[in-house]
Amino acid sequence: MIETHDLTKRFGPVLAVDTLSVEIGASGLVGFLGPNGAGKTTTMRMLTGFLPMTSGTAVISGFDVFEAPLEVKARVGYLPEAPPLYPELTVGEFLRFVAEIRGVEPGRRSHRIGEVMEQVGLSGWEGRLLSSLSKGFRQRVGLAQAIIHDPPLLILDEPTSGLDPAQLVPIRRLIRELASERLVLLSTHVLSEVESLCDRILLIDRGRLLADGSVAELAEGVGAGPWVELVLDAPAEDLSVRIAELEGVETVEQLEPGRYRIRGGWGVEPALGALAGAHGWRIRSLVRRRPSLQEVFIALVGAES
Repeated sequence: MIETHDLTKRFGPVLAVDTLSVEIGASGLVGFLGPNGAGKTTTMRMLTGFLPMTSGTAVISGFDVFEAPLEVKARVGYLPEAPPLYPELTVGEFLRFVAEIRGVEPGRRSHRIGEVMEQVGLSGWEGRLLSSLSKGFRQRVGLAQAIIHDPPLLILDEPTSGLDPAQLVPIRRLIRELASERLVLLSTHVLSEVESLCDRILLIDRGRLLADGSVAELAEGVGAGPWVELVLDAPAEDLSVRIAELEGVETVEQLEPGRYRIRGGWGVEPALGALAGAHGWRIRSLVRRRPSLQEVFIALVGAES
C-alpha cells in the first residue's frame, strides 16, 4: 500500500525528512510517532501529494505520488491536525461538496453522507454552521470528509485532538473498525492511544526512522524487555544478591525495600517462589510486567539525542 524509498524533504537548509524508506501493507493500523519537529506531518503531507518531495520516491497502491497524483488522491483520505473546513457552510453542505469533488456518484451521495455522519456521531447536525461547532465536532467533520469516498488508505494526523473523554471512545472504536478493511496511518502524541490501537509502530526523529515494529519488539531493541516485579514482606535488607544467584536471573534492581525488578527467563517466577518459601519471606505480589510505549519512546528518543 505504501512504499517510500529515500524520501527526503528540505526546507532551505533544514532537513525535515531524511532518506525515509518504509513498506506498509494493505490493511491494519500503524502508529506514526516522533517528538515535535521529527518530520511526521511533513512526511504525511508528501504521501498525500500536499507537499512535493526534494528527492526519493513515494508509491501508494502502486501509483507514484509525483507521477500520478490524481490516482493517489482518489485512494487516500487525509485528516490534517487542523481540518480544512469552510466556516460559512453547514455540515451537510460541506460534506456534499466534498462528496462531489471526491467523485462519489450523484445517486449515492445523500446515502453516503448520512452513513458517514452516523459513523462519526454527527447525525442530526446537517444544518449546523461549521463556524458554530466546537473543536471536537469540527474534528468529527474532518474525519467524515476523510472517509466519505471510502478510500483504501487513511492518513490521520492527531484525529482525536480536542475530543473530550466521552467522545474519545466511539472515535477510537471507529478508527479500529476502519482499519479492519483498509490501512490507517495514525499520528498522535497520545501514546496510550497508539499502544491500545496499533499493531505496528514507526518511530522517527530528526526525519530518520529510529524503530519499526510492535511495542514488544521496540522494547527488546532497547534492552527494555519484560521483567518480573517482586514485592516481599521481608527484612529491610537488600536481598538482590540472593535473588541474583537464582538460575535464569539476568539482573536485579531494588526499587525500594522489599520491592525488586528482576529480568530473566520465563522460569524465574517458580524459582523466586521457592527462594521466598525457603527463607520464610511472604510474597505480596509477583507480576510479570512489560514496558509501556512511553518508556520505550523515551529510551529510543533519549538514546538518539
